[in-house]
Amino acid sequence: MRIIPIGRVNPPHASACGEHSGEVPKLDLPLARREFLKGSGVLMGTLAAGTVLAALAPSPVWALELKTLSKADGQTLMAMGRVLYPHKKLPDAVYALLAKDLDAKASGDAAAAAQLRDGIAELDKAAGGSFAKAAAPRKLAIVKAMEGQPFFATVRGQCITSLYDNDMAFAVFGYPGSAWEKGGYITRGFQDLKWLPAPSAEASPPPYMG
Repeated sequence: MRIIPIGRVNPPHASACGEHSGEVPKLDLPLARREFLKGSGVLMGTLAAGTVLAALAPSPVWALELKTLSKADGQTLMAMGRVLYPHKKLPDAVYALLAKDLDAKASGDAAAAAQLRDGIAELDKAAGGSFAKAAAPRKLAIVKAMEGQPFFATVRGQCITSLYDNDMAFAVFGYPGSAWEKGGYITRGFQDLKWLPAPSAEASPPPYMG
């Protein structure tokens, strides 16, 4: 079986005139065989057929290697991320980036690793076994009870970058990327996001030409 080791993807190169079409490119992710992933834990999953990411990725199967945390630890962090920032359209592959980024911070910091492991243990204890397998209402109650704790703040803070600053999330939400270096959105279609209502004429005055 061939898998995609998921991670952050470098943006595509601009054309000669420095302009992009605004379309989300196919995800140029390297392929590797399963036996090459030999970290402390490996998270794996598949992209649902017919979704945006399934059409962009070269394979429906993804995998992510953890260096310090275990597979169970990673699954718990993914589940907590979904409670904090629930998006039905985002696949587990995106929430796995949260586990990967937290694992990277723990790899070179004993205190950070201890905080994560203690927090994960507290989640599982509150769930009476496995937080990742608990029912949604129970997960929400457990996470709410931890609000204000350093572990809660660490995971919530990392969610902002891990879940939204990556090409997979851009593709799901229809974000074409930064536009300032390409002349801005005025000439590129600032209302390209089809899931937003069309702006009124009053909200879209003619651009100031100086």
